[in-house]
Amino acid sequence: MNFRLRSFHFHSSSEEATLRFGRALGAVLAPGTAVLLSGGLGAGKTLLARGIGEALGAARVRSPSFTLVNEYPASACTLVHVDLYRLEPEDVENLGLQDYLDDLEARVLLVEWPERWETLREGDVRDVLKIAIETVGETSRVFRISSSGAKADGALRDLRRALSVQERS
Repeated sequence: MNFRLRSFHFHSSSEEATLRFGRALGAVLAPGTAVLLSGGLGAGKTLLARGIGEALGAARVRSPSFTLVNEYPASACTLVHVDLYRLEPEDVENLGLQDYLDDLEARVLLVEWPERWETLREGDVRDVLKIAIETVGETSRVFRISSSGAKADGALRDLRRALSVQERS
């Protein structure tokens, strides 16, 4: 996955801060955006996804570890949450994720463990946010966020603005 990206990072010192960060991100996401969440087990990918879902109006977002794909009707779009952890890269091709990319304009697509989706290429998705989560303590995380595409770049810009407002208040 090689994308041209703009980036910044965010530090979270607690699960509640991660959830707030997810809500702030969800509030600025537009349908047609893919969010690729990378990080080790227990890094907070699903917690972040829950916050994004809450902001979009999706109820009870939970890990799709065993179902692999969960779809949540939300206020402005459908939230599609994918977890590729249990799959080998060759199995990902049989999951039908390309169908979601082909009709992404009515959805936000969240993918945990996107590195297992080896055939995903820059031209497959116009607007993408990549979030790499680094565990730096028991509850502390650093989120490195990068964007590619007009909608994703706008979401990144608006997220930075929203987070700077939160820090000042």
